[in-house]
Amino acid sequence: MTINLPNIITAIRILLVPLFVICLQKHLFLPALIAFTVAAISDGLDGLIARYLNQRTTLGAYLDPIADKMLMASAFVTLTILEIFPFWLTVIVISRDILIMTGVIICTIADIKVEMRPSLISKWTTVVQLVTVFIVLLYQVISPGVPAAFFDLLFGITAAITIVSGLHYINMGLNIQQ
Repeated sequence: MTINLPNIITAIRILLVPLFVICLQKHLFLPALIAFTVAAISDGLDGLIARYLNQRTTLGAYLDPIADKMLMASAFVTLTILEIFPFWLTVIVISRDILIMTGVIICTIADIKVEMRPSLISKWTTVVQLVTVFIVLLYQVISPGVPAAFFDLLFGITAAITIVSGLHYINMGLNIQQ
């Protein structure tokens, strides 16, 4: 097991998740925003450093998506519990992740080798989801009275790209050759 800077950054992201959720639960939106922002920046930073310094590891390949899923699932579920995010959006986001994990499990059980690299649409989905959480948290800090139409549009865009990404992964799964 290799411990290097990218893996340490990923571990910090994992450790920020409980702090983020606790801050949200206590309606401490500014500290939650800061914790989330640091975690979100670390999401891109760890991969960039790993590629730039040629420090990619098997541990990092497993930890990074786990950290991403922990952060996003925690954000969407907690913001839904607080009635800031709509339930339907969280169902779409979580369902896509379950769909992807189920596909990986099925391929593993069937002894089908698949390359675990996120597609471009998957990367954009992550960015849009991160931006959605960031904007909502920012508005909780600076102006809780944002027009509902703005959030409806933001949530609609997030749902649409998440659905397209899920359909993309379904298509990829159906075209895997043994």
